[in-house]
Amino acid sequence: MTNSTIGVTFASFQPLGLDVGRSIARTAKDMGFGSFWTAETVGHEAFSTLAAVGAETPGLSLGTGVLAIQLRTPMLAAMGAATLQEIVKDNDILLGVGISSPVVVDRWHGAAYGSAPIAQIREYLKLTKECLSGNAVSYEGRFYRTNRYRLGVRLGDRRPKVVLGALNQQMLRTAGELADGVLLNYLPAGAVPWCVEQVRAGEAKAGRPEGECKVHAYVHVGLCDPDQARKAARRDLFSYAVVPAYANAFSRAGFAEEVQAIQAAHANKDRDAALAAVSEPMIDSIDICGDAETIRAATDAYIRAGVDDVVIMPLPWGEDRVSTIEATLEAVKPR
Repeated sequence: MTNSTIGVTFASFQPLGLDVGRSIARTAKDMGFGSFWTAETVGHEAFSTLAAVGAETPGLSLGTGVLAIQLRTPMLAAMGAATLQEIVKDNDILLGVGISSPVVVDRWHGAAYGSAPIAQIREYLKLTKECLSGNAVSYEGRFYRTNRYRLGVRLGDRRPKVVLGALNQQMLRTAGELADGVLLNYLPAGAVPWCVEQVRAGEAKAGRPEGECKVHAYVHVGLCDPDQARKAARRDLFSYAVVPAYANAFSRAGFAEEVQAIQAAHANKDRDAALAAVSEPMIDSIDICGDAETIRAATDAYIRAGVDDVVIMPLPWGEDRVSTIEATLEAVKPR
């Protein structure tokens, strides 16, 4: 693979444990991957996970994809990212944040999800970047406030970058306007150009140079039998199709009929019908499993579509999950 940087995320195999995550990070570094990312919902806490990986594998950039903004203040997020930057001095820290979902924020964590996601994320991005500047910050907003906050971690010229997880138009344009990067997820390669257009529109609105907001994307691939993987893929895509933001993105990408059928069955509490409504074309364009040639071609398609930084989400759906992850990375490693 060329013309793009490439990383790997722990998000798809966190249930296998941090020992496996650290081992895969070492393997990825040896293969030439440039970054290691993690998600955060109810499993491993993001900053301690990345600190463990960074201490053992200092050559990798570290990214969160993504932290729910309702669960950390901008000041605390800046502190966590700055701590990681001190651990990994010569590589990027990518502080990926997002609005998450009511299930994660409200049901699981008991926090308030909020009713104005765009307004809240705009404040969060602005305040987090101000905190990372190292200057004294006073701020009084609708959602956040601070008085003479100054980050107490000494950083050099390299400082954490703030990345916004985004799927739909307003969030994508907000990323282009205010963030250092945008992280796409659960989108087929064919949906990427439209997303890039929205990011660039946001940059233009803010008077930023085109391309200043880097486009990262989670790319879901697995070197395994696609037929055997379909059951897991259906469960995976169903769980996202019932979340409004993902449902909108899936519909825009050409899967409106599937989304309608999934949501109707889910509303009727018919899980079997909801799973059956996840079509094979939907699976084959988002959770892409097959031989090495298939997943290499799929990964290259995201690069051609405009992704600057491909982040492989290895789908551990083979007979031996760890071996499947390793084989997947071997197939798509930088060349």
